[in-house]
Amino acid sequence: MAAMILDGRTLAKTLRDELQAEIQQFTSQVGVTPTLAVVHIEGDSASERYVRSIQKACGNLGIHFVKPHLAEGTTQERLESVVSSLSEDTKIHGILLQLPLPAGFDTDRAIAQLDPRKDVDGIHYSNAGLVMQGVPRFVPNTPAGGMEVLKRYAIEVAGKRAVVVGRSMVVGKPMALLLLQSHATVTIAHSRTLDLAAVVREADIVVVAAGHSKLVHGSMIRPGAVVIDFGINVQDDGSMTGDVDFASASEVAGAITPVPGGTGPVTNVMLLKNVLHAAWLSQTP
Repeated sequence: MAAMILDGRTLAKTLRDELQAEIQQFTSQVGVTPTLAVVHIEGDSASERYVRSIQKACGNLGIHFVKPHLAEGTTQERLESVVSSLSEDTKIHGILLQLPLPAGFDTDRAIAQLDPRKDVDGIHYSNAGLVMQGVPRFVPNTPAGGMEVLKRYAIEVAGKRAVVVGRSMVVGKPMALLLLQSHATVTIAHSRTLDLAAVVREADIVVVAAGHSKLVHGSMIRPGAVVIDFGINVQDDGSMTGDVDFASASEVAGAITPVPGGTGPVTNVMLLKNVLHAAWLSQTP
């Protein structure tokens, strides 16, 4: 039996409708428009497309969008100055530092200039620490989107065995923590895991965020398992694939996110939910 498709596009529309109503309530109650500033150094076309998509989504939902000009060739000092100024600007509620930065930039130094209460991507060390403690202020958007997919499709997490393939600070590790906090038994696998197939085959929930096209295929998946694929890999012909071989995995899994159209659309909405959360935080001392 073919797997149930966990359709992120349909879910994202539902989430956007809910969020738009919440933003209207905030604006009416507080008299302030939630505002997002995106800090992006020009020069990468894929990154620029993403920023434009966020700008469009903000406009559709009633979020004010700000993008300081940072031309290709800008300096570390200029970048840090912009982030620091936005952090101090009371009219700015959320700041998205678009990563990765160009070669030669010190990402940690730039992140250190972020006001943690405006860090809507959850990358500041203090926000990472709060996720670890189980009392998050902001959860990184990609794992937050993955958990939202599981929640909205009523997929039971408590008591299940989950394997997360990938250990990045922005996806793999926080996703593992979120699953653990939802009472799953969690294993983190990575590039040095011995016999990855055997590890993955033990899982009721398989989460893949390894940055490697079609790393996990159907023969590695337990029949009926739930598969969450965070991979985004652009092929030479312009097509997009995930970190899971969808064709073979969908014949074995019980449910699976496609690429494209799975976790990605939901991730973008989680960013904008965090902007609204940051706007509410700005109303408290």
